[in-house]
Amino acid sequence: MRKRTPLAVMATLILLMITLIAPSIPMSSASAADSKNLIYDEANLLSEQEKSELNLLANQYGAERQTDFVIYTTNNVENQDVMLLTEDFYDEQGLGYDKKFGNAVILTMDMNNREVYLAGFYKAKEYLSDQRLDAIRTRITSELSSGDYKLAFEKYIELSYKYMGYEPGVNPNNILFNGWFQLGVSVVLGGIVVGMMTYRSGGRVTVNRATYEDSSNSSVIDRQDRYIRTTVTKRKIEKNNNNGGGGGGTSRGGHSHSGSRGSF
Repeated sequence: MRKRTPLAVMATLILLMITLIAPSIPMSSASAADSKNLIYDEANLLSEQEKSELNLLANQYGAERQTDFVIYTTNNVENQDVMLLTEDFYDEQGLGYDKKFGNAVILTMDMNNREVYLAGFYKAKEYLSDQRLDAIRTRITSELSSGDYKLAFEKYIELSYKYMGYEPGVNPNNILFNGWFQLGVSVVLGGIVVGMMTYRSGGRVTVNRATYEDSSNSSVIDRQDRYIRTTVTKRKIEKNNNNGGGGGGTSRGGHSHSGSRGSF
């Protein structure tokens, strides 16, 4: 049987990791002609080109998860609560991926009170819990605060897609699920395997410390422990003033949802 070289073993491990990571990349595509509108920019935060690009992205990722990724911006002239705004919007539009009142996640921007609310309905409620929506909202708050709305909305769509790829109850931000971390571990393991193969290929070394050591005359000369001092450091714990958190509910139309709200 022909032995594999260390380089071949390393290449095989890298290819294996690429094969494992590849399924997490969305492969579906949606043309502008057959995509539905998922961007409701009543507050005019986006240009027409930005809306078109975001809508295409939302349709592509939504097809993979069978869930509509919706963006709704409003000036909220009637000064309604942002959660109620979101619930009424879902009821009035009848949102859903493949049916009226179906799978959908909505990001609502209340520009009057500078609040944002994320809500997941049906499948999105199951896979995008209050905690996961909190994590998404936290990741996009800095872009919302700086007015980089397109980037914030892109991150919202991509993170919603990503988090829905994990079973409910699992922390999607666990480093063990990071593709680059997995690839790095594989490369390290591959390096260890190659190193062992290289070491063994040169023959084993049988000489060690004990070969030349006179155990009858070897002993510990001196040992000394010296206590110096104990230092206690106090640090003030800063409070989180983001004024946000998880919290779902049920719309007036009877549709329950997960949720997360906060200021930006």
